[in-house]
Amino acid sequence: MSAILSWISVNWIEIAAALVSIAYVILTIKEIIFLWFFGFLSAVLYAIVYLHSGIYAQMALQGYYAFISIYGWYHWSVNSKKTSSGSVLPIVRLKRRLFIILIVAWILLWLLISFVLYRFTDSLVPFWDAFTTSGSIIATWMLTRKILEQWLFWILIDFVAIGLCLWQNLYPTTALFVVYIIMATVGYRQWRKTWQTTV
Repeated sequence: MSAILSWISVNWIEIAAALVSIAYVILTIKEIIFLWFFGFLSAVLYAIVYLHSGIYAQMALQGYYAFISIYGWYHWSVNSKKTSSGSVLPIVRLKRRLFIILIVAWILLWLLISFVLYRFTDSLVPFWDAFTTSGSIIATWMLTRKILEQWLFWILIDFVAIGLCLWQNLYPTTALFVVYIIMATVGYRQWRKTWQTTV
């Protein structure tokens, strides 16, 4: 028991970050605007976790998450439409032209971040760290626009993130990404069902 308590005392920030992040995804699935508050809090906590683990691109990404959480709150607030159940921002599908733009942006960001990590940091996983970081930037922007396919982007990103976290012995965060994949699958199905009722 003392070993468990000792482990918790050492890893409490990571555990708190994982719990806040789960709340964030649950609120996202349910399309509740308070998800952005939990996204902001999660970003602050995970910036600390990744800083101490040497996963620098993911650490820097938390600054983006904090900013995009403020933007997401604003966008969802301003663009929500009145319905019988309250104000809701409608779910939209990803158009082919935007899909191509987002994939090109992902690749360019991936190359840029990989170069920066390889050239200017001591990161041991610059390629994969950059992949998840650049993908997360794109997918989170898609969430601010409430694009259904953002869930599919997250499933791919989370699979790669599991490998990164296992490599760094971040076991609570590894478990979190497994949960993320399950929740992203549920989220995709739920959002798709909601979208179908509005078409």
